[in-house]
Amino acid sequence: MNESLIACPALLALELAEGEMPDRLELTRDEAQTLAALVADDLRALLPGVEASRFALVGALFDGVELLRPGFPVFATLEELARRVPRVTTAGGVVAFGPHEGHMPAQPLVPDARYAGGPMRLVPWMLLAPVELAEELTAKMEVELVGRGEAGSATADFLMRTLGVRLEHARYLSRDDLLALTCVQYEHVNLAPLWTMLEAALLTPYKEETALGSRGLPLRYAEGRVGIPGIAGWFARAGTQRDNPAHEFAGTIFELRQYAALLAAHHVPLHLEGEPAQTAGYLIEAMADADPALPQPLLYAHEAAGLGMAVVTVAQPSPGKARILAHGYPLAPDALGPLLDALAGRYDTATEVHALGKVLLDAQGALSAPAPVLH
Repeated sequence: MNESLIACPALLALELAEGEMPDRLELTRDEAQTLAALVADDLRALLPGVEASRFALVGALFDGVELLRPGFPVFATLEELARRVPRVTTAGGVVAFGPHEGHMPAQPLVPDARYAGGPMRLVPWMLLAPVELAEELTAKMEVELVGRGEAGSATADFLMRTLGVRLEHARYLSRDDLLALTCVQYEHVNLAPLWTMLEAALLTPYKEETALGSRGLPLRYAEGRVGIPGIAGWFARAGTQRDNPAHEFAGTIFELRQYAALLAAHHVPLHLEGEPAQTAGYLIEAMADADPALPQPLLYAHEAAGLGMAVVTVAQPSPGKARILAHGYPLAPDALGPLLDALAGRYDTATEVHALGKVLLDAQGALSAPAPVLH
C-alpha cells in the first residue's frame, strides 16, 4: 500500500424528486467506472490541482446512517481498496469499485436495503492526496464543495438515466459536511442529546461524554457504547412525573425507542448501566431475585397509546404488594417475542402475558404489578 497518500473522504449526495425511488442500490462495475470518470471531471473544475491525487469511488447508494458509523467502515474499506490498486493500472488515477458476479469486493460496501427509503442517496468517494497537498486540498474541499459543489449536468443526466429516477439536486459534500448536515437534522427533530452521543462515538471514541434526553434521562457514552440507568428505578427516583406520571413514563419509553433505533442504525450499542450491551433490540432491568416462598412469577404487559406493549414486568403475586423481579423493554419492532422468551427463560415464568391496558405505577412512580386482594 502507498502510505504516503492522505485520505480525503467525501460523497455525492443525490436528492431524489418526491416519490422517486431507485430500483437498485448498486451500479455495475462499468457504470461505476463511467460515474467515476464523470465525477473526476467535475472535481477538476471545482478543485484545481486535484489531478495530483488518486480518486476512488464506490458504485453504490447509501443512507447517511450507513456512512456515519464508528470507524467510518465504508470509507475505511474504500481507502484500503484504493491504496491496493497500482496507479499505473488506473485511468488518470481514477478507480471505481462495483459488484463482480453480483458481489461487492468487500461487505462494508454493500448498501442495506432497510435504509433505502430516505429522500437522499449518498455515493461515497475519496481523494488520496500526496502529503504535501493534502492539507490545502482538504481546506479547498470544505469551502468549494458545500459552496458550489453541484454536480455537472453530464453526471446528473447519467445518474438519472442509469437509475431511472428524477433528481432535485446532485451535489458534492465532504464527510464533515455530512456530519454537520446530520447534526442539524437530528437537532431539528429534538434529538440533540442523541447526536451528542453519536458525535462522540464517531469523532472522539476514546473520550466519555454525557447528555440528558429531553425528558431528563441521563445518557453516557464510554468505551464504544451508550449507557442509561435502569429506567424504572431512575423514573421513580428522579424522573419528571408532573400530574400524570404514567403519561410521562410512556413519553420516556417513546423517546428511548427513537434513540435505540438510531443508535442501532449507526452501529452504536445501547445498554443499561451495570448490564451487558444489548444486541437483541430489548433491555432487561433486573430488580430482585425470586422469593422461593412465593408463587411462580407472572408476566404483566404495561400498555400505552402508540407504543403497544411498552414494558413487560416480571412479578411474583404476594398479598398486599407484588414482588417485582424485572422489567423488560422491547425497543425494536420485532423484539417483543424474543424479550418474552428471554424473561420466561431467566425467571421461569408462566408463558401467559397479562395485559394491563395501561402503564401501572405505584404511589412513588415505580412500575408495579397487580397484587392479590386481601380478604
